Amino acid sequence: MTETNAAASGTFALGGDLTVNRLGFGSMQLTGSGVWGDPKDPDEAVRVLRRSVELGVNFIDTADSYGPFVAELLIKRALHPYADDLVIATKAGLSRQGPNKWTAIGRPEYLRQQAELSLRHLGLERIDLFQLHRIDPAVPLEDQLGELVALQQEGKIRHIGLSEVSVAEVEAARKIATIVSVQNLFNLSNRSAEPLLDYATENGIGFIPWFPLATGALAKDDGPLAELAAKHDASPSQLALAWLLRRSPAMLPIPGTSSVAHLEDNVAAASIELTDAEFDALTAAVSA
Repeated sequence: MTETNAAASGTFALGGDLTVNRLGFGSMQLTGSGVWGDPKDPDEAVRVLRRSVELGVNFIDTADSYGPFVAELLIKRALHPYADDLVIATKAGLSRQGPNKWTAIGRPEYLRQQAELSLRHLGLERIDLFQLHRIDPAVPLEDQLGELVALQQEGKIRHIGLSEVSVAEVEAARKIATIVSVQNLFNLSNRSAEPLLDYATENGIGFIPWFPLATGALAKDDGPLAELAAKHDASPSQLALAWLLRRSPAMLPIPGTSSVAHLEDNVAAASIELTDAEFDALTAAVSA
């Protein structure tokens, strides 16, 4: 049996010039409990990253705050020197005070410091996609994005993205910088960011859903996901990813895992094609 390659998910060009396979990999789960410290099995984390690239994943999402810096350092250990087509997206703007503790900091000097540290920890001369992890309400948006634009002009970052934002915030941000991606909570069971997804799709902005595999009651034995999964000889998680990929051509799911087996299961979703009726049934199963 031929193994599925992430390329089967299709491609998307971030900013119109940075083409990635739409099914990527999110690195948050490669860290310790509470997204804090080292993983229990760092060698397995390295195997997961290397296997992801073998399976055609060429878009890896990370952040300075994952660990902090643990995920970035693992990516460097596993994959540096990087393949020419590998795009590593990182984020800054959330500081850490301990397990599961996050605080937004958008001061320009902090964002610059974190960008410089990410360059060092990842072993890069330029970050392809640098995302503002959260907008800090205590700092003018012009100051936060203005610093990222300055870093862009200096050649230290290529493209700018945002995370956990509204349509109004993206519109305000686009008056300051060119925004090529947005990253919000979105999955089959939680579609509260649907207006942002539609806006991103209409404007050629990549939409990166985090927590893409939350399926809840839909995955129960008598639920619609489990029913369709049996029909496709697939797992409910694979169907949830297939639904995301079908939902919008701008969708860039980044399922994360610390297990090679789960990684292989996730990537196999790239080859699943839902019929119109199946897609509509899953869409209707949960009201947005």
